[in-house]
Amino acid sequence: MPALVLFLAVCAACCTGIGFVLQQNAAQRAPLRDFLSWRLLLDLMHMPRWLGGIGLMVCGMALGAMALGGGEISLVEPLLATNLLFALALSRHQTKQAVGHQGWAGLLLLAGGVAAFIMAGQPRGGTAVTDPLRHWLIIGLMVGGALVLAAVAKRRPLAVGPVLLAIAGGLLYGVQDALTRVCGERLEEGGWSAVFGSWQPYAMIALGIVSLILVQSAFETAPLRMSLPALTAAQPLAGIACGVGFLGDVLRTDTGALAWEASGLAAIVGGIVLLGLHPAMPRGCAPVEQVPDLQSR
Repeated sequence: MPALVLFLAVCAACCTGIGFVLQQNAAQRAPLRDFLSWRLLLDLMHMPRWLGGIGLMVCGMALGAMALGGGEISLVEPLLATNLLFALALSRHQTKQAVGHQGWAGLLLLAGGVAAFIMAGQPRGGTAVTDPLRHWLIIGLMVGGALVLAAVAKRRPLAVGPVLLAIAGGLLYGVQDALTRVCGERLEEGGWSAVFGSWQPYAMIALGIVSLILVQSAFETAPLRMSLPALTAAQPLAGIACGVGFLGDVLRTDTGALAWEASGLAAIVGGIVLLGLHPAMPRGCAPVEQVPDLQSR
């Protein structure tokens, strides 16, 4: 693993994790009448804490794009999942909660899962799939799945809604990462004209806006411990699916390697859940008196 890719990916995870905490701190104060509406972003733009969180997330995305430029998405995505460690660190500072057995268990599972997946799979670059049908099929499944989850979440906004929205946002973030990798390759091969002459950057912008609304709506209606684990778990799984599906990433496929890869991914998800449910994660949510306005819509 190139040391620079490791450094950039961990820095990206740090910026993203801290940014998520700041965004949720602000989003929980937004009016629930703007749930799943672009107006939610307009309300949040007036909150300095949210703007700071978005700024950190943008920095994380830029660093992540640089990491994707030097390493396969199947390598970078598990590293980006460590953003939850940095989110927990900031939340622990805010809440003064001890790490405890749950925190250490989650940390070991997440770090061990990332190491197991990378060491067993040994992600490496291959020949990207040129068949556009394969691209659209995989991207369509991810985006379609996200839209279905958002539709279900809108019907049950205060029950399972936040988790479903977070998963939907994570799926779209994973697709965004894959398209970022494609844009980086086009930039190297043909310059900016090749990038903006393709559909990928415009799809990235559209997905970015939609995923931002989904994630902020999840942050608005539930504590961070309910939404962030689902978001953090869905993104690397979607990114790896895109990487292997059409970007040409190659993983070892012998029986032993597949078993370790599956175990690593399961450990990553388990660690994310343990850390996300840690008592240090913020519990705040939108004021109760605003709930009827949302449920009546």
